[in-house]
Amino acid sequence: MIDKKFWKNKKVLITGHTGFKGAWLSIILNTLGSKVYGYALNPAGKKNFFLEANLKRIFKKDIRHDLRNITFLKKQYNKIKPDIIIHLAAQSSVIESFKNPRYTVTTNVIGTYNLLETIKTSKKTKCLLAITTDKVYQNYETAKYFDENSKLGGDDIYSGSKACCEILVHSYRKSFLKDSKCRVATARAGNCFGGGDWTEDRIVKDCLETFYNNKTLVLRNPDATRPWQHVIEPLTGYLILIQKLCSNKGAEFEGPWNFGPSLKQNLKVRKLVNIFKIKMNSRSKIAIKRNYKKFKKIKIFESKHLNINSKKVNEYLSWKPVLSIKEAVSLTVNWYNAFKQNKNLIKISQEQISDYFKKIN
Repeated sequence: MIDKKFWKNKKVLITGHTGFKGAWLSIILNTLGSKVYGYALNPAGKKNFFLEANLKRIFKKDIRHDLRNITFLKKQYNKIKPDIIIHLAAQSSVIESFKNPRYTVTTNVIGTYNLLETIKTSKKTKCLLAITTDKVYQNYETAKYFDENSKLGGDDIYSGSKACCEILVHSYRKSFLKDSKCRVATARAGNCFGGGDWTEDRIVKDCLETFYNNKTLVLRNPDATRPWQHVIEPLTGYLILIQKLCSNKGAEFEGPWNFGPSLKQNLKVRKLVNIFKIKMNSRSKIAIKRNYKKFKKIKIFESKHLNINSKKVNEYLSWKPVLSIKEAVSLTVNWYNAFKQNKNLIKISQEQISDYFKKIN
């Protein structure tokens, strides 16, 4: 359960607050009464959640800077003195990692190192939760479910950089933070979607835009399976984990945690797409182009199967997803329709968060 008293007036620093997940997390924390600080680059793309919803107004401080600059980071950290840090800042696209591997590695690995180094001697921060990905596991293209003890790895640069982050957080915790009052953990979520995700080359974004306008949707990997979930679900799980990390038994909750959907929601791309099409009552056609010319200049490969096991959070945090895939799709479509109708996007987001809290509390 979410403890509203715990979050009231907590100083929470979110890195990557201008991104999709960071924006949703910021609204959740603002709703809970936290003092929210953000540290990130400017939001990407012509359309993005942060700007469309005018989210700047909900922050105590909105810092725009590169996390790779440790001098600036330390200066801002010492001004804020956050109680809790949630680290989301990253280059998060597999496709982009093929285009710009150096940026992906330096942002994801050096950025995480700088944050760990910054809190190493701090007595103020009680918890650091670093968000990685379900793609940190060495995937041998089997249909197995990866748990927190599965082998880390990554054949693409994005996955490899995030696996490096997991190892780095673990080694820093053991080497420098073992006797610290700051508890450190990592979280690995499934494939998140929801209103406000305009990240380039994301399947849900493409569904919303093409189906809304009855255009043809192109799929390049229709039979790939992914652990789909609405973004509110793992974000809520992160907050429950942080509550545990900040408790008297916080040391027992350090380390890695999977936050995935129920096994029923490990769907093929083509099945998820059809659920969106039906919900949006679209007349669009769906085309399969496995060698899509858009990606002809760069060799891109992604795992066909990706499934994660969340038994650990079920058992130790009493967290489990409550939204069906159809409910998750419905929330996403309703949010997108609200955007198209120029409605208050913070308000619609808060209403969806409030309804979700009623389900879990």
